[in-house]
Amino acid sequence: MTRLFGTDGVRGLANRDVTAELALDLAVGAAHVLALRGEFSGARPRAIVGRDPRASGEFLSAAVSAGLASAGVDVIDVGVLPTPAVAYLTGEMGADLGVMLSASHNPMQDNGIKFFDRHGYKLEDDVEDQIAAHMGEDWARPIGSEVGRISTDLDAVNKYVDHLVNSVQYSLEGLRVVVDCAHGAASTVGPEALRRAGAEVIVIGAQPDGLNINDEYGATAPRRMAAATVGHMAHAGVSFDGDADRCIASDEEGIVVDGDKIMGVLAIAQAEYGKLRNNTLVTTVMSNLGLKLAMNARRINTVETAVGDRYVLEEMRRGGFSVGGEQSGHVLLTDYSTTGDGVLTALQLLSRLAERRVKMSELVSDIESLPQTMINVRNVDKTKAPTNEVVQDAVRQAETYLGETGRVLLRASGTEPLVRVMVEAATQEQADEVCQKLAAVVQEELAL
Repeated sequence: MTRLFGTDGVRGLANRDVTAELALDLAVGAAHVLALRGEFSGARPRAIVGRDPRASGEFLSAAVSAGLASAGVDVIDVGVLPTPAVAYLTGEMGADLGVMLSASHNPMQDNGIKFFDRHGYKLEDDVEDQIAAHMGEDWARPIGSEVGRISTDLDAVNKYVDHLVNSVQYSLEGLRVVVDCAHGAASTVGPEALRRAGAEVIVIGAQPDGLNINDEYGATAPRRMAAATVGHMAHAGVSFDGDADRCIASDEEGIVVDGDKIMGVLAIAQAEYGKLRNNTLVTTVMSNLGLKLAMNARRINTVETAVGDRYVLEEMRRGGFSVGGEQSGHVLLTDYSTTGDGVLTALQLLSRLAERRVKMSELVSDIESLPQTMINVRNVDKTKAPTNEVVQDAVRQAETYLGETGRVLLRASGTEPLVRVMVEAATQEQADEVCQKLAAVVQEELAL
């Protein structure tokens, strides 16, 4: 049976897959499960509810609030704020759970629902499954004064911005920065936090109308941000996605700086400050080998996880690590946040730039990305890739040929009948050659 919850909450086409009815039932289920598990701290539980600016978020957040209140939970509606803001405010304001309505970097017609526990962490898989199992069951409804109340907190944005600015070690005064907000949840707090930290800010993609989120702006489309950085002769550019849990940057020449380079810079900085816990950076298997080689040169350990920021965070919590992330721009800094935070990441990166007094291109030059080629091999039986002897023998031969300056990764798609073949090598020609040969083997051996 397919799980209702995916790797990052419940997500799908708004008003078709993610409906008001589903949102209400999920909220009621969450209230009951968390109460039964003893995770509510008092007799009158409280929840923080926020959303990104998608049009569908208006009715979905109303449905979530209605469901929680009907189950006896007081709701504090914080309005349009980034996902990490809801996570932070849940813990900071002493709430018992948090709910965010967002589909992150997805197009505006999608939406999603994700829950946080009282500490601001995403719920464990087993808790999510219990919520799904409790949906639609009969329950004793509170009446009279026992129903929950719904209120708003207009000062929530200031609490979050204060938290962000307080994390900055070096003033950003003197830096001119382009900020692309993806017409999303950080359209207000992103520019405000950078200005309060001292930067001169040029803002693009910060006119959300409910329909334009992630539309040719943001971390998944950094071209405009990079061009604006050059056009405004800025020292750097930063770009968030729709719910602002990602950050992608640009140097002064308009060259995009991905999550690998960002977390590499931050890991080096934290190591120099003596704050990189257990001297380790946590990455996923998709991070470029160049990042690992750069960390090795600095005597910084690396630990790899499966793709997904939740797996990175699980490993960080298990090992007591403080810096981790993904190439996509999800950067986790657990000294300051319980989840990926794009605005926090931007502030930390720019603070390091201000401290070093160099160009962004120089700051990231220690982390060189090896040439990479990826081919999606379609219409194959992806389940047989790990066990097919011919495929695995071809992988071993490729790894031997590439040596220590290259690597091979075969990864099955989670949603389609395809296998992603990724090769990194010392040269682009070598990466292309090896990847094409491996893809041909995968196609021949695993064809449906």
